[in-house]
Amino acid sequence: MNPISPTRVIGGRYVVLAELGRGGMGIVWRAEDRVMGRHVAVKELHLPDGIPPAERLLFRERLLREARTAGRLNDPGIVTVYDVVTDNGVDHIVMELIEARTLADVVAASGPLDERAATAVGQQLIAALRVAHDSGVVHRDVKPSNVMLGPGGRVKLTDFGIAQAADDPRLTGTGALIGSPGYMSPERLESGSVSPADDLWAVGATLFCAVQGVGPFDRESTAATISAVLHSDPPPTRTRGPLGSVITGLLQRAPQARLTGMQAAALLAVSSNGAPDPSTGNTVTTPVTSRLVAPVRQRPWRWVGIALAAGLVLGLVAGLVGGFGLAGSGRPDVTTLTYGQGGDLPVYDYSGSIGSACVNVLPGPGVQIGSSASVTCTNPHVAELFAEWDTVATSRDVPYPRRIDEFAATACAMLFESGQIVEDGKDRLAVIALLPSEGEFVRNTATSGSPSFGERSVSCFLTNADGTQLTGSRVAEVG
Repeated sequence: MNPISPTRVIGGRYVVLAELGRGGMGIVWRAEDRVMGRHVAVKELHLPDGIPPAERLLFRERLLREARTAGRLNDPGIVTVYDVVTDNGVDHIVMELIEARTLADVVAASGPLDERAATAVGQQLIAALRVAHDSGVVHRDVKPSNVMLGPGGRVKLTDFGIAQAADDPRLTGTGALIGSPGYMSPERLESGSVSPADDLWAVGATLFCAVQGVGPFDRESTAATISAVLHSDPPPTRTRGPLGSVITGLLQRAPQARLTGMQAAALLAVSSNGAPDPSTGNTVTTPVTSRLVAPVRQRPWRWVGIALAAGLVLGLVAGLVGGFGLAGSGRPDVTTLTYGQGGDLPVYDYSGSIGSACVNVLPGPGVQIGSSASVTCTNPHVAELFAEWDTVATSRDVPYPRRIDEFAATACAMLFESGQIVEDGKDRLAVIALLPSEGEFVRNTATSGSPSFGERSVSCFLTNADGTQLTGSRVAEVG
């Protein structure tokens, strides 16, 4: 590698000032752009040893192409790429200089982040990756040392220089491994395949490290780390609620079962005001970069449902079913019933405010539930509505979602296990998931042209497993 020299100029334009760091792909210099008069970071690229000449050419083509592609990405959470320069046969990527510590540095120096700070990091990481993925770019090396924590709670994802265009099959078969094994998905380690799902696995591992202080698969050697990714389950985190569910959902082995970026963003769409700045510990107002509906201060799962309604489509079904697998775990017991035309419940026309929505009839085959079934939760009641989800957020005529019953059971089970349900130890709570029948789902658009309340939504009810009555709301209050 080239040494620091007071007279060294890269590409006739960038004056080298100091070394910022180095890693497996090269060395990063602080430099001054003599044309623009600003300081920049210049990454000097060095490919791994042992790559045959023909494959080395493909690697070089990929690196340069992706550096240029990254330069077209425009998001506040992505470090801007300004230029790509070849100097003395060595390729360099010129990037925005970020004066900030990495997530790895912060965790090493100050310990794990608290849940609110880690949630803010996750929101911004996922939003940045959604921009990249929508442009056909896969990062390939998301990890704590590539996450910059700036002032004011700002998060920047750097090192898109080794990203790979998801739509370029010519550059996917080299067989070399670029990245950090502890943050690589199982499918990438096994086959070398790269997709947006690979980045999302890495986000899950990165958030695990943020709240636990170590990566989920960190071992003493590279071989042991790879073996752990391929064969070991990630250890449980100390978090519950949305963040814990997102980490669990992103660290699913099967990519088709893994949460998508949109699903993860919806679950993290919680209030970020008052969260501590992860880089300093000071309290700040963290900007929410998700494109979902902004949260409001009310009982949490109500507005999570609103956020989902704004953005989720049919892909949510497969993701949450595989992502959590709680419905079949034995706790809680979940019963699924359909409502509407041709459904188990011929009539279901009930709504209420989460935390005060209780009914005096048990949802079941042949039962009709309307507004007259409502009772005050402080009085004895048979069931309590604790969550609502929209299955799709479109007025278009779309087919009945496959596996919607599994989605309903899994979504209700996930929220039950989120820590938002208060259990007093006397009752064994069970869950009833109500979902639209196929006739009801199709009839909705055929007659009205747009979804209205209840006709495409999933409703989650709490009951006593033995059929006895409940008293008092079981939904936890929040400020």
